[in-house]
Amino acid sequence: MNKKLLIPILTLLSLCTQAQVNEKPFVVPELSTWTGASGTVQPCGRILVKDKQLRPIAEQLAADYKHILGQTAAITSGKANQGDIVLTRNAADKTLPAEGYRLRIGSTIEIEASTPAGAYWGTQTLLQLLEQGPLPKGETVDIPQYRLRGFMLDVGRKYIPIHYLRSLVRIMAYYKMNTLQLHLNDNGFRQYFEDDWAKTPAAFRLECETYPGLTAKDGSYTKAEFIELQKLAEQLHVEIIPEIDAPAHVLAFTHYRPELGSKEYGMDHFDLSNPDVYEFMDKLFDEYLSGKEPVFRGPRVNIGTDEYSNRDQKVVEQFRAFTDHYLTLVKSYGKHPSLWGALTHAKGTTPVQTDDALMMCWHNPYAQPDSMISLGYKLVSIPDGLVYIVPAAGYYYDYLNCKYLYDNWTPAVIANKTFPEQHPQIEGGMFAVWNDHYGNGISTKDIHHRVMPALQTLSVKCWTGKQTTLPFEDFSQKKQSLSEAPGVNELGRIPERGYQLSAIEAGQTLGLPIADAGYDYAVSFDVDCQPEERGTVLTQSEYGTFYLSSPKDGRLAFMRDGYLNAFNYTLPKSGKVNIRIEGNNKETCLFVNNNRVQVLATKEVYVIRPENRLNTLVDAPFEPVVYNTGAKMYYVPTLFFPLAKAGQFKSRVTNLTVKPWTK
Repeated sequence: MNKKLLIPILTLLSLCTQAQVNEKPFVVPELSTWTGASGTVQPCGRILVKDKQLRPIAEQLAADYKHILGQTAAITSGKANQGDIVLTRNAADKTLPAEGYRLRIGSTIEIEASTPAGAYWGTQTLLQLLEQGPLPKGETVDIPQYRLRGFMLDVGRKYIPIHYLRSLVRIMAYYKMNTLQLHLNDNGFRQYFEDDWAKTPAAFRLECETYPGLTAKDGSYTKAEFIELQKLAEQLHVEIIPEIDAPAHVLAFTHYRPELGSKEYGMDHFDLSNPDVYEFMDKLFDEYLSGKEPVFRGPRVNIGTDEYSNRDQKVVEQFRAFTDHYLTLVKSYGKHPSLWGALTHAKGTTPVQTDDALMMCWHNPYAQPDSMISLGYKLVSIPDGLVYIVPAAGYYYDYLNCKYLYDNWTPAVIANKTFPEQHPQIEGGMFAVWNDHYGNGISTKDIHHRVMPALQTLSVKCWTGKQTTLPFEDFSQKKQSLSEAPGVNELGRIPERGYQLSAIEAGQTLGLPIADAGYDYAVSFDVDCQPEERGTVLTQSEYGTFYLSSPKDGRLAFMRDGYLNAFNYTLPKSGKVNIRIEGNNKETCLFVNNNRVQVLATKEVYVIRPENRLNTLVDAPFEPVVYNTGAKMYYVPTLFFPLAKAGQFKSRVTNLTVKPWTK
């Protein structure tokens, strides 16, 4: 061969070889490292377990594998063959911290970790890769930048069903989010309820035997189901932090025991000069923390302590004493205490311990993070101006600004303070959903629609931190290829082809892949009408009901989360009509015979008078926009269309079609 031709040919071959090396594959959160190799491999359906501690992880992987690939995976041991998934534990490997793992994809797929948690996160990466096709060969050593990666959900102001919380835990685990805090008690704002504390809704969401009648009537969790939720979370390596908030946000408690409320600061404040407050709260905590199998199973418990008035120094000192008492109490039960930051707002001389206390830094004037670090606290970065969602409130965020967070934020950024990455006293970051506005029509599905993009974004920023390499636009587009979790579709995503049933019979289980059609959808059906009794259901699911005849007045209507929304339309007693419902996250539209009849859209229902401010904000160093002149409450009449089961109707219903809707 001509030597002059040999060099270009070798160069070309080299370039071809380089081109075959796999680029970093897409997963959420982004992999910390990637060393690509050439080619792909398809798992053969065997999972080899090299350590008995990893057996539960293998069993979960097998169940999820079947959800994603529709194939059974056998769990076994022995020598690895082509396409086997191998789970190994190497406790002596100091290069792999507690949650880190090594994933090698070659002729076999090996996940190696020093702990079961690390191995579990490796399986979640593997499952996300399997969702996208054959596995690209290569290796990653994937290590989180922050230990705590979480979400705080207010279930006090709005009851969130336990079945959703179980789905949420599974979703969080799929994206390596390892902490869920549940805010178990809170109350509405009295200015929406005639400025009357007695009329202002408040709730404590747990079954309570110490104080019969304390538990909310509009939705609560039994001790047994709360324990089972925590057990599920433990299997998925997610910690649940239960929160009982006091000494502010306590209207549920003062409704029950009015003598505990503050006459000076409002009934949503405890009277901290009343010793019965301590007796009441001590017994409440004891119910959930005592015994060999306490109701609060996890290592941490949050004691609240946010937004108490600092009008008078005497009450500030009482607040500090209260805080210290409950930090001590939680520790006495063998738990690690957590609290909301308030000690800049409540500056005083009464000592408040710092040992083993995890502080959530949410608004710097309440707790300056640098000062809290100097005092010795470990922090969670949860800055209100960046990561607070208050659905449809007109303040904070309705949906988080995910692009800004992806491009600019990590847990090292706490409002206007920026610390070194992986600061030893910053445990990690969270985002929050606060359901401030009782009565605003927001559903659990509406909340989830806001949670998912935030969760995926915070997943990246808490695990990968500043090491992200993918532009936000690519991340935003590529994450659509992933499910919420294996077997989970809380968003009710509809494929482009949609679904169609030629007819539905009364009482029929529809058998569609989704139980509810999520935003944005168009559901249409033909009705050969017969007279229907009030309350006649067309379709229903765990989350909602669509009525052919409203239980109130016979109109076409729907109900979810206790809210009944009716269209200004009643089906005729005979004849055929075509009904089409189009829904997105702001409105629900009715079409009859292709004519738009009505749009149920978000509407203003209250105007707040500027003189009505929360007592908790007296002398606070900021004025939230919600309390300015003209701020409003918005009512949201949205619907995930229920598609699990047909009701007992007399009319003939045909040509049910479910499709994505593009407005």
